[in-house]
Parts: sequence; structure tokens; C-alpha cells
Amino acid sequence: MAKLFESPVIWIVLLLAVLLWGAPKLPGLAKSLGESMRIFRKEMKTMGDERSDDKKDKAKEDPSSDK
Repeated sequence: MAKLFESPVIWIVLLLAVLLWGAPKLPGLAKSLGESMRIFRKEMKTMGDERSDDKKDKAKEDPSSDK
């Protein structure tokens, strides 16, 4: 991760973001992005749990498939 900030490209992107949206709006954008990421991870975990539950249910319904 430290090597990411050594590249001049990331600094140019950050500078453009500040110029386009302005410094006061960036914390709000970061908060919004963080909340979106949290919701996305929660939904992905829920989907994974549902899949594992479905597999367990199928195994209980059809024990002949284990043979």
C-alpha cells in the first residue's frame, strides 16, 4: 500500500479531485464511499451465507447425492 503513494499518478488524481469537487466536499464524499463499501460487504456476506444455507438444505433433502 505504501508504494501506491510513491507514484506521481495518485497525487495527480488527488489534486484533480480537490480541484473538481473542492476541499469542503471531499470528507462527505469519503464518508459516502465508506458507507457504500460497508453496505456492499454486508450484502456479499449475506449472499454467501444464503448460498451455504441452500447447499446444506439440498444435502438434507437428497442424501443419495453423497454416494
